[in-house]
Amino acid sequence: MTLSEEATERLADVVELQPTKNSELQERWDMESGSEVHQYLENELGDYYFRDDNSLIRATAEANDLVDVEPGIESDPEDEGVPSRIRVPELQTQIVAVLAGPEEESESVVSVLHKLREEFNVDPEAEDVRSGLQSLRRKGVVEVEYRTVPTFRLTVDRDDLEVESSE
Repeated sequence: MTLSEEATERLADVVELQPTKNSELQERWDMESGSEVHQYLENELGDYYFRDDNSLIRATAEANDLVDVEPGIESDPEDEGVPSRIRVPELQTQIVAVLAGPEEESESVVSVLHKLREEFNVDPEAEDVRSGLQSLRRKGVVEVEYRTVPTFRLTVDRDDLEVESSE
């Protein structure tokens, strides 16, 4: 199956963002709905992606070979699947830099937002921070603890994780 230029670029997005959800691809591809993303995946990229046990979108090995993009996540086989390297958007790179470590008390989205403002002089929307934290959670580098509000912390020491911006 030969892919169009657009389909190849979108497949590269799947490889880079995996594991991902329809909503992340919807935003990246500027589509109207998650249904539109699903239709595109089925019609154009059906041979190159699958959904894992958590219904997250992942690229096949063949897809990884077809595009010239580093996978969004790499794991050390000896470390039980904890990622050793991730490629994420700039905001997520910044989140990893300020988020509480594995031995620290988890923190709220608002706490992370304030740290981002202070450390990087940026002013993202709280929803963008929440979305970034959830994306990092899907990649296995952030865990959530439910208290009065959901709180987050890294699952891995910063020194053991290589974070690269994809933007």
